[in-house]
Amino acid sequence: MSKPRIDYAAVFHALPGMVALLTPDLVYADANEDFLRLAGRTREQLVGRYIFDVFPENPNDPAAAGMRETQASMLRVVATGERDTMALLRYDIEDPERPGRWVEHFWSPVNAPVLGPDGNVVLIVHRVEEVTELIRARGGTGTDSSRARVLEAELYTRARELQELNERLRRAHARDREVALALQAAMLPAPTPIGHHRAAVRYRPAVGTLNVCGDWYDLVDLPGDRIAVAVGDVVGHGLRAACVMGQLRSALSAAARVADGPAQALEALGLYARYVEGAESSTAVKTYIDWATHTITYSSAGHPPPALLHSDGMVAFLDQATDPPLGARPEHVPRPQASTSFTEGATLVLYTDGLIERRLEDIDAGLARLADSLVRHGRSDPEVLADALLDDLLPPEGNNDDTALVIIRL
Repeated sequence: MSKPRIDYAAVFHALPGMVALLTPDLVYADANEDFLRLAGRTREQLVGRYIFDVFPENPNDPAAAGMRETQASMLRVVATGERDTMALLRYDIEDPERPGRWVEHFWSPVNAPVLGPDGNVVLIVHRVEEVTELIRARGGTGTDSSRARVLEAELYTRARELQELNERLRRAHARDREVALALQAAMLPAPTPIGHHRAAVRYRPAVGTLNVCGDWYDLVDLPGDRIAVAVGDVVGHGLRAACVMGQLRSALSAAARVADGPAQALEALGLYARYVEGAESSTAVKTYIDWATHTITYSSAGHPPPALLHSDGMVAFLDQATDPPLGARPEHVPRPQASTSFTEGATLVLYTDGLIERRLEDIDAGLARLADSLVRHGRSDPEVLADALLDDLLPPEGNNDDTALVIIRL
């Protein structure tokens, strides 16, 4: 089926309400039928003429400011390329059939840009709501009554301005969230193969426009049959948190390759975090898994403890080497480190607080839920287990915090 051919010029002229198009020099390029009718001008009287030659200020009103305010608004649009909603204004119009007679009018204008291929403003869309009759209909002719009517109409205009501002903020926040998510996706790739060992990773962003956070994970191959696994969480939201996350993840990944163990790697990260704006109080946990000795060595900087599901179905939380978050101490202090053994078939789970923490609930309740879910699904393949944990532990309507999850079958 062929697409209908649309006569956009005809659509423009038929638009309800007063709409005119002006060049960046404030010269009329066109006006729709309602604009011509309500302004009392013909197209020939407008097109090609400077706006304030067609509609000059009332010379009998020394306090009139409609021309100055309208000009300032349109020039802002040209300079910024952004829409400008004007407050209610009084702008009298000379009667075209009775020169010298000025008719009182109240207008509520909005000026919006039309951008060319180079991003510059090529036209200004001047949309006007004629509210003169509305103000008159509210009654009264005295000065106090007129001021009250103007105030009422201006409150209406301000409410509309707030609606438009909220929409612009929503779009800006959505763009910020989109960029942050793209950055996180680029920095949190699927893990590289770790020999014959099976692993699964997941990242779930928070619901809501403003809640993109700085959760991350990292897996590093080490010499011998060893790997280093880490998860971390940056305080804050949005693009800034995502950028800090990328810096900390990269720094810890590099430190893991040269450090003697997880505590030393976190010490190096803590020193680095002092010089990264926004990294203060970030948390992280680092584990080294050695299949030759069947041991897990770990250290935590203020992060929830990893969970170890033993092959006999028991769950243990690795919480014997917990220290304050990164940059929390004014002086450098060596971080603690602990080790535990495992048998073949056990499962190690690292995660961020979005998986277990809920507002107004003790963290122990979240840890108990995680342990229960691990016992019920622990024999599953890591990929299946990862999805099961998310289904069990995250609210069905989505969480207000990000969640990173790493599962290693030992």
